[in-house]
Amino acid sequence: MPATADPSPKIVRIGGASGFWGDSMVAAPQLVAGGQLDYLVFDYLAETTMSILAAARAKKPEMGYATDFVDIAMKSVLAEVKRQGIKVIANAGGINPHGCAAALQALAAAEGITLRIAVVEGDDASAQMPALRDQGVRDMFTGEQLPEKVSSANAYLGAMPIAAALAAGAEVVITGRCVDSAVTLGPLMHEFGWKPGDFDLLASGSLAGHIIECGCQATGGLHTDWEDIPDWAHMGYPIVECHADGSFVVTKPEGTGGKVIRANVAEQLLYEIGDPAAYLLPDVSCDFREVAIEQRGENRVWVSPAKGRAPTASYKVSATQIDGFRCAGSMVMIGIDADKKARRTAEAIIERTSEILRQSGQPPFTSTYIEIIGTESSYGEHARTGQSREVMMRVVANHPKKDALTMFAREIAPSGTSWAPGTTSPGGGRPAVSPLIKPFSFTLAKSAVPVAFVLDGERHAVTVPEASSSSVAAALSPPADWHDGTEPTQEVRLIQLAWARSGDKGDISNIGIIARRPEWLPLLWARVTPEAVQRYFAHSVKGKVERFHLPGIHAMNLVLHEALAGGGPSSMRMDPLGKGMAQMLLDMTIAVPVSVARELR
Repeated sequence: MPATADPSPKIVRIGGASGFWGDSMVAAPQLVAGGQLDYLVFDYLAETTMSILAAARAKKPEMGYATDFVDIAMKSVLAEVKRQGIKVIANAGGINPHGCAAALQALAAAEGITLRIAVVEGDDASAQMPALRDQGVRDMFTGEQLPEKVSSANAYLGAMPIAAALAAGAEVVITGRCVDSAVTLGPLMHEFGWKPGDFDLLASGSLAGHIIECGCQATGGLHTDWEDIPDWAHMGYPIVECHADGSFVVTKPEGTGGKVIRANVAEQLLYEIGDPAAYLLPDVSCDFREVAIEQRGENRVWVSPAKGRAPTASYKVSATQIDGFRCAGSMVMIGIDADKKARRTAEAIIERTSEILRQSGQPPFTSTYIEIIGTESSYGEHARTGQSREVMMRVVANHPKKDALTMFAREIAPSGTSWAPGTTSPGGGRPAVSPLIKPFSFTLAKSAVPVAFVLDGERHAVTVPEASSSSVAAALSPPADWHDGTEPTQEVRLIQLAWARSGDKGDISNIGIIARRPEWLPLLWARVTPEAVQRYFAHSVKGKVERFHLPGIHAMNLVLHEALAGGGPSSMRMDPLGKGMAQMLLDMTIAVPVSVARELR
């Protein structure tokens, strides 16, 4: 697809310096030094993060924000950001955005820097929880009643307050909870004058934000063909060069590691999006199905504009509660039948500690879970290990009382001298007992969420349109039918025909699959059916499997329901976020004509 002619020569350069709280300290200095940026943006928040921040603020009222943003990222670049005139957007505020702004202002003052910082307000919905519970509001995924006590409850705000704060002269905008892509869309709305009704442009700007919101995942990180990505130690962080028509180029600073290639950007487009025709955000309902992605030179990938429709009239709210406690411990087993020794050890630990609870009159464990790492236990019936001679036993327990799990943690280490030969500790001492965080999600009318920003001590209300999208995206034809004909077939692994990436949304996992060649998509569509995927993951996926077609990048997106044992902090699995599911599926074999198999060699 040829590039759309851009009516304006203006280009806005935005660097993505954080994909989560804990991303590398090298990101911000790298982007500021070599990115020639207009904006530096940070994404810090996840559901679990919000609950951790709530607990931190309960202990110290001035806390409750992502401290790395101030103490590490901004401390390393503040003077240069000011000198270059780079504006900064971050959702580092967590549940205390004003505390975050105060800490940053103190840092600036200590360095003799004047800084206009805006704080976006309105996402905190915790005060409304009792009334919402009384109204019968329920979890949007499970149908469960909302909990009586919550640790946090925050609406996912959009980009409009960010754009408004920039228009008022803010040099830094700090938000609480907002959708990850909003920190990129806000600057684009401000710079290009995009309005709330410009849905195609808002969808395109949201896509730019989606591509860079996970840091190095757009510059070679997590790529299927990982061996082709050079210099991991110096990975470049992503930059988008954005145009007024909604198209953009993905690149990275000169001289950095990694590689910006079409396949990797396509993987990131598919990451955690669900239905690509209805990727719902506060500002727009996005349709990414016909987006085209092209290589336009070394480390330069062009992405075409997306399509958009009106958003819904509600925000998604993520709430968390402390639902007891959890402890996960591990031991290493070496030698003959290591896997059998490990499982018997874990079962003995659970049996012994369960008896101790019973004898002391305490309630039983809420749940327990055993994994033997090194035996491909996550693969179910597809495991290919024979006899493992070196494994790690992982045993997990949940309980309402912390003391019960303190006892559980203490009883793991004695396995090293009590039972199986070749048992040793992986180090690190006794495992910790941590609060068990349970997430809830529901929708809340935009009219019930007063959005504003505070700049120079003055509060400015932001009007967010409440118009609801009643339109449905137009249906697209599936890939052309694949006809096997009379040619013999041969089994090959899916990875030889496709790239893939997986992620999560609660208890839903999505796996995006991109054909390595456009002409192979009909073959993949015929073989990698929802039924085939359901059978392949029968050991772990308990719900339905949906499939969506993206003709623009010759891809499909698979959405697997009830796939992660609750997902996120609720899941007891080693991979609660489904990060490994694409890798597992790429190992599936499918039948292809021998002529195609010969090409793969």
